[in-house]
Amino acid sequence: MSKKNRIIMVQGENITITKDDYISLTDMLKAKDGDFFISDWLRNRNTVEYLGIWERIHNPDFNCGEFAIIKSKAGLHSYKISVKEWVAKTNSIGLTAKAGRYGGTYAHKDIAFEFLNVALFGKTAAQWREENPDEIGNIRDFANVLQLVCLANMENLNAVFINEGLEQAERLTRLNRIAIGQMRILVEDRATRKLEGMKA
Repeated sequence: MSKKNRIIMVQGENITITKDDYISLTDMLKAKDGDFFISDWLRNRNTVEYLGIWERIHNPDFNCGEFAIIKSKAGLHSYKISVKEWVAKTNSIGLTAKAGRYGGTYAHKDIAFEFLNVALFGKTAAQWREENPDEIGNIRDFANVLQLVCLANMENLNAVFINEGLEQAERLTRLNRIAIGQMRILVEDRATRKLEGMKA
């Protein structure tokens, strides 16, 4: 990896951002305590469709033939693909798998934003639309109270980060970590209040 990579500290964790604004998904996932994996996200049909669209727009060497094969299998319980396999088969540039000191999975910032949706809501925006074809709006319009509280906090924090002059990639990694932490706290607090209500 280039020596020009940046390492930012977000709530005690190092997040690596390359000079080309590729963000380490591996670092971002440290907050998930191992209950969500990149391979699970990558096998999701909606994820594959999103990646395919992004690649066709930005990558003239994208292997559409191999992509069609992967897309036909995506979502099946028996199907699984790693980032290295995805890159090797499709000639992807949006996702990369690096070895060495700064090894891990890196995603272009556009893709990292979609990945953030999964971190907060448990699904991509495209997946939500597919599951709710008759609904008007988007995934955020139907967020629960806890998610809305978290989103409001994220919007306020994003404004603060912009005023502080933080670059988009750094804002994303900070917001991702904070969102996961806040959702965990809110969920635990609601569970505690329910238990207190039962005892009363």
